[in-house]
Amino acid sequence: MLTRKATDVVVLDLRSLSTAADFFVVGSGETEVQVRAISEAIVDGLEKAGIRVHHIEGFRERRWILIDCIDVVAHVFLKELRDFYSLERLWGDAPLETIEE
Repeated sequence: MLTRKATDVVVLDLRSLSTAADFFVVGSGETEVQVRAISEAIVDGLEKAGIRVHHIEGFRERRWILIDCIDVVAHVFLKELRDFYSLERLWGDAPLETIEE
């Protein structure tokens, strides 16, 4: 995410709270073009690392793209949508780590 200038990147540790995924990685983009670029960089990096992407949602709309790798799910939001859905608040009991360059 950071290679494409994503902002407010955090990792939520869900291991003690959910069986759906172990971690959510959440980041924001300023425009739909940036959200798509961030998501493409994630997918490219995963493929190069030999990690299989199980499912992608929202790629056409480019407002909230979800990249599901089973244990880790990346969420790339337009800033206003991230503020609206507020995954960090929804999963408020999850330990959170801020990722910076």
